[in-house]
Amino acid sequence: MAGRKIVWSHFASIKLFRVLDFYTDRNKSTSYSEKIYKQFLQDLSLLDKHPEMGIKTNHENIRGLIVGNFILFYEVTSDKIIVHTLWDSRQNPDDLILK
Repeated sequence: MAGRKIVWSHFASIKLFRVLDFYTDRNKSTSYSEKIYKQFLQDLSLLDKHPEMGIKTNHENIRGLIVGNFILFYEVTSDKIIVHTLWDSRQNPDDLILK
């Protein structure tokens, strides 16, 4: 099925905002934040045609899409691509919460 809608969970939206806000504050500009957000959306759009592109996780139906230093943990349904969380892979993996 083509045209799945990309949906960010509440938790993923908060994490996304924090990442974008961090880089905007650090760089005193929104240009890098805009660049990584566009890259997230571009890579997520590939999942519509290639839903199993990401790496498998221990959680059924959840895969991880590597985008630069980040991993977007997602689930694909018949009409949606649900982003459950955004993870900076430079963080302690013991702190990762998927759902």
